[in-house]
Amino acid sequence: MTNQNAILPAIALRGTTILPGMIVHFDVSRERSKKAIEAAMLHDQKIFLVTQIDPEVENPDVSGVYRVGTIGYIKQVVKLPQDILRVLVEGTGRAVLEDFQQDFPYLTGVISPVKEEETLLPDTVTEAMYRSLKELFHRYCMENGKISKELVSQILNIESLEELIEQIAVNIPLSYQNKQKILEALTLEERYEVLGGILGSEIEVMQIGRDLQKKVKARIDKNQREYILREQLKLIREELGEDNSADVADEFKKKLQELSASDEVKEKISKEIERFKTTNNNVSENSVLRGYIETLLSLPWDNRSEDSEDLKEAWEILEREHYGLKDVKERIMEFLSVRKLTHKGKSPILCLVGPPGTGKTSVAKSVAEALHKKYVRICLGGVRDEAEIRGHRKTYVGAMPGRITVALQQAGVNNPLMLLDEIDKTSSDYKGDTSSALLEVLDPEQNSRFMDHYVELPQDLSEVLFIATANDVQEIPRPLLDRMELIEISGYTENEKEHIAKEHLIPKQMEENGISKGELTIQSAALKKIINNYTKEAGVRNLERMIGRICRKTARAIMEEGKKKVTVTAKNLSDFLGKEHFNYLMANRKDEIGIARGLAWTQVGGDTLQIEVNVMPGKGELLLTGQLGDVMKESAQAGITYIRSVAEGYKVKPEFFQENDIHVHIPEGAVPKDGPSAGITMATAILSAIIREPVRADLAMTGEITLRGRVLPIGGLKEKLLAAKYAKIKEVLVPAENKPDVQELDKEITDGLTITFVSSMKEVLNRALV
Repeated sequence: MTNQNAILPAIALRGTTILPGMIVHFDVSRERSKKAIEAAMLHDQKIFLVTQIDPEVENPDVSGVYRVGTIGYIKQVVKLPQDILRVLVEGTGRAVLEDFQQDFPYLTGVISPVKEEETLLPDTVTEAMYRSLKELFHRYCMENGKISKELVSQILNIESLEELIEQIAVNIPLSYQNKQKILEALTLEERYEVLGGILGSEIEVMQIGRDLQKKVKARIDKNQREYILREQLKLIREELGEDNSADVADEFKKKLQELSASDEVKEKISKEIERFKTTNNNVSENSVLRGYIETLLSLPWDNRSEDSEDLKEAWEILEREHYGLKDVKERIMEFLSVRKLTHKGKSPILCLVGPPGTGKTSVAKSVAEALHKKYVRICLGGVRDEAEIRGHRKTYVGAMPGRITVALQQAGVNNPLMLLDEIDKTSSDYKGDTSSALLEVLDPEQNSRFMDHYVELPQDLSEVLFIATANDVQEIPRPLLDRMELIEISGYTENEKEHIAKEHLIPKQMEENGISKGELTIQSAALKKIINNYTKEAGVRNLERMIGRICRKTARAIMEEGKKKVTVTAKNLSDFLGKEHFNYLMANRKDEIGIARGLAWTQVGGDTLQIEVNVMPGKGELLLTGQLGDVMKESAQAGITYIRSVAEGYKVKPEFFQENDIHVHIPEGAVPKDGPSAGITMATAILSAIIREPVRADLAMTGEITLRGRVLPIGGLKEKLLAAKYAKIKEVLVPAENKPDVQELDKEITDGLTITFVSSMKEVLNRALV
């Protein structure tokens, strides 16, 4: 197929491949190529044209060009400006490049010309190839549409397969890579296969392109049509004087662009805006959609505030705003410390539990100020509809988001401090269980994707610092309680109340009632009398009311009587507040038979109970009066059983209990009483009445009794000890198992009290009976 080697001047073409039979001109600017043309013109005008593999290479070697090139005959050379030669060349045959010679100032190729041999294929095969190629070319021309009909007709009339392949390859627009593939096909069969593959591929690409173009055109046409219709609709609505939804939708889109939210949220809002644009203004759905979009756009999806990490400032704020409350302050400082170390820290869910008026709600405000968080409050007292928490489905008339979502709207950030006030006062009915709806809100594992029925998009509540308040832990459902960290705020001591009044309540009430500093003085003795005789509470709410009454009377005296200064003392306090409201049941002056002093816990603090027992002839009945609850009645019965079991040791005859009735009474009969902690008190009073030995008047006791005379631990010890202190009790008997509780109490509470730990009734009786 090849002849012996020949040597010809060579040109490396960039981005161009010339086939045999092609007459084409190209520009030459490289100096070596110009010299190759000059050398060719001086001899037989033949030149070897080979294509570079990489068009960017300036001086390629043998490895930088294709192996098969074309022998060309230079028909014309024209000099152009800027030292450029335009060369007209006709391709005469193929040649294989063996090497480049480096002895000349231009490329010289050592080539092996390819001799075109006659086809040895059967006539049927040749005919099949001929027809197939004509059909492919015809289809190609139909798809292309840019080849002239005369040229198509001329090519289709060619009767030789070899000439047909050559003319098609020369006349259709192909990339230089495809032309190189045809050039490298050295046999007729190979050239047919390469050209057929190229034509088939080009036809497929053009069909796909045409289909894509149709789709693009259809879409453009549709958009133009919609634009025209919208403009017409806009004009009609303006003529009718209707609200223009398009303008509102554009406003929504502007807000959406400014919204800081996830792609999921933005995509949902965008769809709702499109729906809003297409609804009629008079349709009720339009107003529903409008309200829904406004809600979504007003939520703080990814908008957050920076928390303060200044521990010193936070501590100063908590100390300034609240007296005492050591546990709460320490927990908040722990949270801040963790946040500062980790730069994130999971927000805790705290539940402040304590009697009314102890400052639970105001603590939450102070915490928000200390952390520089936005503060929002949700009052849950009496809420019994689950939709109040989760929101209503927006398909309902009057649907609205739940309180959690509304609180986030108010805060404007996704990490506020959210106060859930009175969480123990939620209730349930046929509309659902509110406390169950709160489970998802208060579960740190779930609330990162809280679903409000109205919003229908997951909201991240994991950054929210929840603080709940409650008066009674027993009223909070167990699953809900399990998700919260309890911090108990018990009642204040007399000294704490005095500090709170001086530092917070008196200045606050003076400011609210327009009294300047120096115009009113409340002496410490008067303040103590207000605390002990005019209020009976664990908190300071009534104390603040009493101080408010004094301030109002002072304001009247200043205005009507022209007084410059008012001083409130223990003696003239009744002039401001009237007669005393409460008197603590003080310790009895002398020891009495059948009377023992117990200690009780109430929602407004501690109190003392005087238990009285009388024994009289009868049928052995036990009478219990004073509105006692079931647990307290059972404690009395357990006490009787224990006394009967040890009666012989106190020289009590067995028939005594069949011949006498025992009456146990706890005064203030209108007040309900319950609980096991009066067990040892009742047993002591009953035994005292039976054996006629008095009980110490300066002693009080608390503890649960068992049938075998063991003393079990009780709760509410701080409040009970405070009540004993107010009543001037000197010694208190406390269950031995409550020793750790006593050790946690401040000295202020235990000072002046002798606390004796007891574990059995024998110890109680030894200390109590005279």
